Amino acid sequence: MGLPATADPAPGVDTPAPAVSRRYAWIVFALSFGLLLSDYMSRQVLNAVFPLLKAEWGLTDAKLGSLSGVVALAVGLLTFPTSFLADRWGRVRSLVAAAVMWSLATLACAVAAGYGQMFLGRLFVGIGEAAYGSVGIAVVLSVFPARLRATLSGAFIAGGAFGSVLGVALGGAVAQQLGWRWAFGVMGVFGLVLAAVFAVVVTERRLDPRRDSAERRGKRAEVPLRSLLPQLFSSVSVVSAYVGSGLQLFVPGALLAWLPSFFNRYYHMPTAKAGVTAGLFALLIGAGMILGGVVADRIGRTLQVRKWNAAVVCSLLALVLLTAAFRAPTGTAQILLLAAGALVSGATAGPAAAMVANLTPGAISGTAFGTLTLANSLLGLAPGSAVTGMVADHLGLLGALRLMPLVAVVAALAFVVGRRHYDRDITRLTTLAARPAGQAAEATA
Repeated sequence: MGLPATADPAPGVDTPAPAVSRRYAWIVFALSFGLLLSDYMSRQVLNAVFPLLKAEWGLTDAKLGSLSGVVALAVGLLTFPTSFLADRWGRVRSLVAAAVMWSLATLACAVAAGYGQMFLGRLFVGIGEAAYGSVGIAVVLSVFPARLRATLSGAFIAGGAFGSVLGVALGGAVAQQLGWRWAFGVMGVFGLVLAAVFAVVVTERRLDPRRDSAERRGKRAEVPLRSLLPQLFSSVSVVSAYVGSGLQLFVPGALLAWLPSFFNRYYHMPTAKAGVTAGLFALLIGAGMILGGVVADRIGRTLQVRKWNAAVVCSLLALVLLTAAFRAPTGTAQILLLAAGALVSGATAGPAAAMVANLTPGAISGTAFGTLTLANSLLGLAPGSAVTGMVADHLGLLGALRLMPLVAVVAALAFVVGRRHYDRDITRLTTLAARPAGQAAEATA
């Protein structure tokens, strides 16, 4: 049996209601969303110039894929430790430092002399971006009511797709007019300017005006790592959310990386047009993330477990639609199927993030979302681009894209497992959250 339908069964809701005004909350969202755009613009601009780099440096598809995948790999490896540090060092200053690093690294890519230097620059882009998604979404959720979690999570995560639209479309246009180096330069400068604005407008004190800085530091220090780790993996359902979310993002990760090349090779589009066209599909991926969050919050309003249903359905729809799309001949039918598949391919992001927030304590939300980002990167975004590139070297790009949607089968299974255990897990974790801190730590150890 689950909790009453009117309850919001979320151990993560263990903090007071937001203390900031609604207007300031939306300002925080807008600036955080803007930095996320910069994050993904810096990450995805590379994909727009794949054809130019391939021609100038004679790179294989595997090497091109590695330049894209190394960013997601660095994010995956470093997101947990950097998110953990941000929960203690201060989320705002961590976000500003991250934005400055990825922007400077993007500028370094603009002056790279070859594959090795470009790879190193891209590695530092990933290091800078490691904690942004997890800590940024924790900041956003901290200033809004809990009932909007799936919607806000989906909208915030969709910033990655929208940033990819701008990165690929703007990067392709700039590269065609001024050269690929200018494309990286524009993205780097944009990130530095936005980081400066964020640092001035958003502060720890304004995010939580009811506590002074000493109290905030004390709260971050009171949760030791030994008691943190069990709370991040304390239930079957939260692990299922991590795994399902990560595996499903393999699909949009591959689409975002390879659609520009797909349109260039199979529809014979020039670089700029291929980038703009692929950008429209990235926009559909982002819109689907928002729509998935809205639908999950709506159907889960009376029964939280229904949010898992939304994730399962979206995974299976992506499998069917994208499999049909890449087996159809080039033309209108293929484009329509591909558009529908792109729309649902990332729609699981909002429901999965909401489940992670429900199933973990709010005091360590940055680290919890860091764990989710790690899963998203290591299981989805990094292999999505890199593995597709490696398979493409053997089967051709179209052959690789035909196999790619099969990952959604395993993602759907993970969400089914999470749904089966959710009511029992949420009841147990809510009971533990009501106990004194020492007893709760012993119970989860």
